[in-house]
Amino acid sequence: MLRKGAVTVAIMVLSGVANAQGEAGAEEEGPWSGEFSLGYLSTSGNTETTNFKTAFGVGYEKNDWEHRFAASANGADESKVSTAEAYQAGWRTAYNFTEHDFVFGTVDWRKDRFAGVTEQTSAALNYGRRVIDTPSHILSLGIGAGYRDSTLSDGTGEANAIGRGTLAYHWIFSETAGFNQDVIVESGSDNTYIESISAVRANLIGGFALVLSYTVKNNSDVPPGAEKTDTLSAVSIEYAF
Repeated sequence: MLRKGAVTVAIMVLSGVANAQGEAGAEEEGPWSGEFSLGYLSTSGNTETTNFKTAFGVGYEKNDWEHRFAASANGADESKVSTAEAYQAGWRTAYNFTEHDFVFGTVDWRKDRFAGVTEQTSAALNYGRRVIDTPSHILSLGIGAGYRDSTLSDGTGEANAIGRGTLAYHWIFSETAGFNQDVIVESGSDNTYIESISAVRANLIGGFALVLSYTVKNNSDVPPGAEKTDTLSAVSIEYAF
């Protein structure tokens, strides 16, 4: 777990950077974009702990088409014993057919060694709409249907059709700082999966930024003895390219 002191220091740095950062250089944007982030914390003493979180994303936008691939991994060790290990990857292709309306396809894979649902793979076709689209606030909602295959920690498997809902909100505080809230809900006859990611981001220098994030993952149906909800707090340095 991230230590309270580290989070407090990060918040102080975040606030100072957001107020002190100068104007970003104006550059013409190309069709490609991406980011890589890394968060790491190590403590020693009576108990030795190590926590890490890394994420990578790349996108391509051309005319009315948008494509994006993202992947992440996180883990934790306590006294050289693994206590957390999770991986995630996803692909999204979207087509904007009006200024505010779009359709998009998604493929997502999740693996968590210590969760009640150890692995999930889902694919869905969705309709989305940007219900708010201003310079400071952007809110997009999506609804769709697809198929999901899951493996539980007790070795059993589940496969069924799912309904899918998404929310993506971006609040731009200033030229150098912003807040993102992303929510995914996948509901099938055997299980409902909910994922929420809240993140505050502030530019540091050049393409580097400081990111504070809080992730909640919940499965409604898990084997006896397994927790339904997992959370992850992270302080990361991100590089955008």
